[in-house]
Amino acid sequence: SHSLSFAKGVIARLALWPALRIAIQNSWGGPDSSKKQTWMASVIVDAFEEQPTPPDAEYIEELLLQIMDDEFETVIEDGSTESVARDITTLWKDVQLGDLAGLHRLEQQADANANRPVVSQLGHSEAMDTDSDEEEGDWESDEENDPSSDPAPDLQIPEVDGDGFTTVKGRHSKHR
Repeated sequence: SHSLSFAKGVIARLALWPALRIAIQNSWGGPDSSKKQTWMASVIVDAFEEQPTPPDAEYIEELLLQIMDDEFETVIEDGSTESVARDITTLWKDVQLGDLAGLHRLEQQADANANRPVVSQLGHSEAMDTDSDEEEGDWESDEENDPSSDPAPDLQIPEVDGDGFTTVKGRHSKHR
């Protein structure tokens, strides 16, 4: 069925989104962080199936930004929501036409990335800005095993204040 195929594709595309993967990995959405990814996918699928006209990429982008803010207390400013939203709206159109090539590609990429941690990218904004994270995985995993070889001494560990909010510090903000 088109609905099931579309839902699988949305889940796969969300699984590939580094911002969401980091939020889940660090439990920024609380103890149920991983369940929120599936819930997020269902909200997106419902947005397409419950409206007479499917939503556009801009609507989906706003929805993603809102959910990340509400559920993970994370404000996404790296522009990644735009490509996620575009991919999802393209997937909807493709699935409606019976074209499942994009779906299969997303599922393969999601499977390949499933066990790859994204923590090492937290301090490396360059890694978040590229689309070729797949090839960068090998050298990043070595850093995690040997902290003394960490090339990013400015890596900030997120601090959680008394209210449970994560304090995010900019890379170049030096207080004088």
